[in-house]
Amino acid sequence: EAQLVESGGGLVPPGGSLRLSCDASGWTSISRYAMMWVRQVPGKGFEFVASITGGDGSKNYADSVKGRFTISKENDERTLYLHMNSLKTEDSAMYYCAFGVRLPANWGPRTQGTQVTVSS
Repeated sequence: EAQLVESGGGLVPPGGSLRLSCDASGWTSISRYAMMWVRQVPGKGFEFVASITGGDGSKNYADSVKGRFTISKENDERTLYLHMNSLKTEDSAMYYCAFGVRLPANWGPRTQGTQVTVSS
């Protein structure tokens, strides 16, 4: 069964940058799929971060990351990215990628995620 695989997380000081990757090489193509990033802080629920549509590539961001994060999708590489700049301590979370543009109330991750820790 094909799976999405996240990578690129790590420890970064406030104000720093990271680029998360989501490998979708198990699919022959992701060009027509909408995809998103979701995060979870321990003890809290899942939070929508950003999404990108499969057609025109329209992007949507949570207010908390707007202007700092950029979502992109390289269809040839079958990879979804999340470029994170001006990171804040409150961005610390486990980050997951998934198909879709909305976060259902009963959503749960099917992937391992990648941990982002913003700390000095």
